[in-house]
Amino acid sequence: MSNISGTGVALITPFNNDLSIDFESLNNLIEHVISGGVDFLVILGTTAETTSLSNEEKTEIIDFIVKVNARRLPLVIGIGGNNTNKVKEEILSTNLSNFDAILSVTPYYNKPSQDGLYYHYKEISELSSIPIILYNVPSRTGVNMNDKTTLRLANDCANIIAIKEASGNIKQINNILTNKPSNFNVLSGDDALTLEMIYSGATGVISVIGQSHPKEFSEMVYAGIANNKSKASQIHNDLFKFYHFLYSEGNPSGIKGLLYLMNICKNNLRLPLTIISTSLLDQLKLILNK
Repeated sequence: MSNISGTGVALITPFNNDLSIDFESLNNLIEHVISGGVDFLVILGTTAETTSLSNEEKTEIIDFIVKVNARRLPLVIGIGGNNTNKVKEEILSTNLSNFDAILSVTPYYNKPSQDGLYYHYKEISELSSIPIILYNVPSRTGVNMNDKTTLRLANDCANIIAIKEASGNIKQINNILTNKPSNFNVLSGDDALTLEMIYSGATGVISVIGQSHPKEFSEMVYAGIANNKSKASQIHNDLFKFYHFLYSEGNPSGIKGLLYLMNICKNNLRLPLTIISTSLLDQLKLILNK
């Protein structure tokens, strides 16, 4: 699936002041990232505050994004959870005809063993009509899918085509990159580590800051892939100034604050998430203005 490479963005869900879905801002965001040159869109992931959305709202968002995108870019949908049977039910009940892949997070909270992770993904990959992208993010889930399990899945399951790796464990990531099958892609799940991972063999990223700075981030990714280290490093260093402040009070709180400063969406989140502090917003504004 070579179309799931390069710069993907994990879209937020904009909200109006009454916390209903702000479809006008969502339209603006989609046009902003597509015109900025990103390669694919990821919807209903963690950054989209999916856990706070009703099933009806998820369906409305899917239908809206499919319509606005109009097949311009590949689409990836987030479907995951800590109950394997429920994940399978959701896959079967979702119209996947407009999607190129499913991004599925490792089961969280119940902290399965490595064998549990393996058989969870094996079952959903055998059921799904479209390819699966693994998503390893132990800082959120409480469990790390190690390199042995990832490689086992990559070799055993033809329908598992990639991993979004956000463990931050460079040794683990490099072992996956060194030993993976040639048709299995590794995507960065950490904006700040993206360039380093690309130099080691990753083929792209699912990004957060790619929403606010799609042109710059996409240019960095392609410069890295082309081994244009001078250009890639310059862009990386410019964007790096955002990262600490962008995530210091949580995601998507930080990116929503930044998009608000850029007049792309309103600065609203649903509980239990809250907007970032005024002092942090001022820091982001200062960096943005520079």
